[in-house]
Amino acid sequence: MNRILINLTVLSAFITLFGCAKNTHETTKAKQPNIIFIMSDDHATNAISAYGGRLAEQFPDLTPNIDRLANEGMIMQNTFCTNAICGPSRAAILTGKFSHVNGFFKNESGGDFDGTQQTFPKLLQTAGYQTAVIGKWHLGTAPTGFDYSKVMINHGGQGTYHNTVFLENGKDTVQENSFHSSRQVWEDAKKWLTGGRDQEKPFMLMYQFKAPHRPWTPDEQFQHVFDDVEIVEPETFNDTYEGKVAAGNTWQTIERNLNRKDLKVAPPHPEKMTKKEIAAWYKYGNNNEEPWSPSDELKGQALKKWKYQKYMKEYLGCVKGVDHYIGEMLNYLDENGLAENTIVIYTSDQGFYLGEHGWFDKRMMYEESFKMPFLIRYPNHIAPKTVSKKLAMNVDFAPTLLDFAGVDIPSDIQGRSIKSIVEGTEPENDWRDAVYYHYYEFPWWHHVLPHYGVRTERYKLIHFYYNPEIAKEQWREKDWELFDLEKDPNELYNLYEKAGYEEITQQLKTKLQAMQKEYKEDSQEDMMKKTDIRIGRVYEHAKYGK
Repeated sequence: MNRILINLTVLSAFITLFGCAKNTHETTKAKQPNIIFIMSDDHATNAISAYGGRLAEQFPDLTPNIDRLANEGMIMQNTFCTNAICGPSRAAILTGKFSHVNGFFKNESGGDFDGTQQTFPKLLQTAGYQTAVIGKWHLGTAPTGFDYSKVMINHGGQGTYHNTVFLENGKDTVQENSFHSSRQVWEDAKKWLTGGRDQEKPFMLMYQFKAPHRPWTPDEQFQHVFDDVEIVEPETFNDTYEGKVAAGNTWQTIERNLNRKDLKVAPPHPEKMTKKEIAAWYKYGNNNEEPWSPSDELKGQALKKWKYQKYMKEYLGCVKGVDHYIGEMLNYLDENGLAENTIVIYTSDQGFYLGEHGWFDKRMMYEESFKMPFLIRYPNHIAPKTVSKKLAMNVDFAPTLLDFAGVDIPSDIQGRSIKSIVEGTEPENDWRDAVYYHYYEFPWWHHVLPHYGVRTERYKLIHFYYNPEIAKEQWREKDWELFDLEKDPNELYNLYEKAGYEEITQQLKTKLQAMQKEYKEDSQEDMMKKTDIRIGRVYEHAKYGK
């Protein structure tokens, strides 16, 4: 009898122990977070209410759903891209590596993204995640590292706002004619979340919009939101570019370079024109021609203001659409019990000029395009309504997501995890004090000279190292800009070689050299080669699995 009792006791203990171990494993598995990485294209922080600024003051409820992420999580005020142009920024995000290392350094004539290399979706896949990317991709090759993919491929991978053509799972071409692209991306994401994934596995979804990219075409329900409003102009709307190296020679001015297609101005008699003539009509302005006007009466500053208003109303209409479909996603997570165990991130591939310095587009290392939004929510892990001013880069996104998923971060990733920052456990002085930037593409599309630079909390130093129109294969030693962001947040006054700034200039050059060494930057010769190289436009040589 005693022996039976002892055996039953041992059996009971074994069952209890095994059960606890099993439950512990299941609990650990359950705690592995889902990830929804939301990215738009060209969304400036100045067009997000939570970031403040002139547009937030005028339209406090511009982006209520993106603002919700700030209210329920953290907003990072100083997140920067490493190369402010679509494809290269996306490559940096996927790999956690700078352009000169991941090999995708410009859109035009820069080749295609090497999808065989290591990316964070592949590493998550190996760790048991189910991965998907839906929406804009713009990397020239079919996605790899995803269990499901449906990405835009028409218009050279840019996608279009209507009648969008997608590549599904790297092989099937699908044209979607029912919805605006922003809604289509939402419908496809919802379909995958509801019935396309393995419900037993954690998931990582890249939920990516074309909007608000040029040519700014809002979803129908948001086309007229700003019709009766005059959008406030930025303080630097009439920047003279005095003292700056390259700003005065770009092809991204509102006055000259917003073309007729951008502003939806049709030719007066298209029936009398050839297709080639119609295309030329719409593109007028791309090459810095004289400003065009929709009427003989509209000229000078009045014309510039008219173009700004038209541009901004359509841009903000696109933003409203993106925000709406982010709201749909957040509501879906709530309604399906997924919100608590899902990390939601919102970002853009870079910022954008919304009239600042008289510009649209991006590329230049000035704050409006260099800075990118980054908001993150993870209930019970990230405190609500928290703000960080730490300096982060887009190469930090990959290691951060791996860190949250409990996946080892490979030693060759160049970014750093910001998990401890967003969770509030990062020691005050144990973080970087500067970020690095490098832009290559010239002259197309906007005639912005190649440049690299360093930004600290207070100062920014930029080197425009090469101008092939003046001298091929000749390094330019003296073309620098220095800004004191505390005294001059609008970056109007170049302080390089000004009296009193010799010491800080030397400190920044030393810091710049140290970062270039740390990040294994190219030689001067190879930097210039990357600008001069003509591999073939991604638009013409996309290898979408074919």
